[in-house]
Amino acid sequence: MIEAYVLIQTEIGKPPQVAAEVGKIPGVVAAVVVAGPYDAIARVGADDVDSLGKLVLTRIQAIEGVTRTLTCPVVRL
Repeated sequence: MIEAYVLIQTEIGKPPQVAAEVGKIPGVVAAVVVAGPYDAIARVGADDVDSLGKLVLTRIQAIEGVTRTLTCPVVRL
């Protein structure tokens, strides 16, 4: 299992709606609105890197109002 944080930028006024929609996606553990250079952050889990990429590219980035994402995989040292 791979875990990651997906940092999401949205159109102005869209963070609450985007976070709510992201939170409904299977594989998303949590999605919250934040302040700073990103508007929302989602904690996600997937079986492998390919599944993670598919989740971000076809589900999260497809949500209306999402303008950019940055995926940060969790590493265990």
